[in-house]
Amino acid sequence: MSSTEAPSVSAPHGGPTLPQERRVVTAIPGPRSQELLARKSAAVAAGVGVAVPIAVVAAGGGVVVDADGNSLIDLGSGIAVTSVGNAHPAVVAAVTQQVQAFTHTCFTITAYDGYIAVAEALNRLTPGDHEKRTALFNSGAEAVENAVKIARKHTGRQAVVVFDHAYHGRTNLTMALTAKNQPYKNGFGPFAPEVYRVPMSYPFRDGGLSGPEAAARAILQIEKQVGAENTAAILIEPIQGEGGFVVPAPGFLRALSEWATANGVVFIADEVQTGFARTGAMFASEHEGIVPDIVTTAKGMAGGLPLSAVTGRADVMDSAHVGGLGGTYGGNPIACAAALAAIDAFEHDGLVERAAEIGTIVLDALHEAQARDPRIGDVRGRGAMIAMELVDPTTGEPDAALTGRVVRYATEHGVIALTAGTYGNVLRFLPPLAIDDDLLREGLSIVLDGLAAHAPDAPPAEPVSTQSATTAAVAS
Repeated sequence: MSSTEAPSVSAPHGGPTLPQERRVVTAIPGPRSQELLARKSAAVAAGVGVAVPIAVVAAGGGVVVDADGNSLIDLGSGIAVTSVGNAHPAVVAAVTQQVQAFTHTCFTITAYDGYIAVAEALNRLTPGDHEKRTALFNSGAEAVENAVKIARKHTGRQAVVVFDHAYHGRTNLTMALTAKNQPYKNGFGPFAPEVYRVPMSYPFRDGGLSGPEAAARAILQIEKQVGAENTAAILIEPIQGEGGFVVPAPGFLRALSEWATANGVVFIADEVQTGFARTGAMFASEHEGIVPDIVTTAKGMAGGLPLSAVTGRADVMDSAHVGGLGGTYGGNPIACAAALAAIDAFEHDGLVERAAEIGTIVLDALHEAQARDPRIGDVRGRGAMIAMELVDPTTGEPDAALTGRVVRYATEHGVIALTAGTYGNVLRFLPPLAIDDDLLREGLSIVLDGLAAHAPDAPPAEPVSTQSATTAAVAS
């Protein structure tokens, strides 16, 4: 049966109508994907990589369909962007209506309702009931960079404190804020000054430090090497993203936040990847009961369209002079329309609860696998943001090579899986919140099959059978 003949099944939680099934009908990449990737090599700068070698023609619910008719289970959701599902019907309708009205005026030239409505929603939803203000931008990096600008303006100080394993973006300033050299920083310096890095709470590799103990270690370094009186901001991901989904020990974030408040330092929570239901709360800061001075958001906020935001205490946000914040495309009306539809889905489609359900399924599967496979050194995360860290079982050293082999196996068998971590040895699971349970479990099973296939005593892998990798519905 061809991909166009497959039965049409609606994904839960507002997902579009696409067959919610894994189908492998060619080798991956298939001939049409290979053709497109050859064009990519001839036309696109070599520095722009493609992790999963397919050419996408459709996506929705929990699947991505390629040009060869393969349907892959999506455990990455565009790095936590399509949380409401790809091409969510309400997002599509809102975008279509806005395109027909107008596509752009530049908000700093003429104001429009969509920008203001998004700001009002973020002021309402982000942690804390204090008076807030919001400014809109295009990317997570742009939001982070503007948050630092605002903190420096508000405090009159210049130093910014960031953490080991952090990822904050690819602009010059955010490369300085980012910890990982390859591929994000290597050869691109010099970087912006007055950025200081301190140790993160990383329970798997911390030697048993509690959250308050890890915070005291970081604070001591700030006070001795930077000085509270020179520090404009502490910038931290409540759960680190590219750094490997590192969840700090309980009490770490609270201790840092309290120190910042006591010393007039702006506490910035980078919720670009963790925001909007991803962790089983609307924002990951809520898990630790902290109220940041500033929150940066992007990714899942606009259902796949480019939009980011800086939301914070009114007195902090209003520090910037008129004209000091903005940009040609910041808060584009089409992106704002998408965001309003996506935010409505987060609030009213049960997606916060769905993220928690996904987390339970993923954690159960990975913990069960960990109990029988010592190469799974750690399983961690919250909600639909879960990771497993692969290590040498004898030494505990990171095993990036094994991680890469597992991802390749998953791709060949019709599952999109992503890596992360400073050492490249973390598999991260970021499924769309629109994915159904059966598809999620099947995707996890394929990834764990890949791990088993690369055990030291595993028999040689057999070629992928497109028929065996095809769901029963298609095979019939």
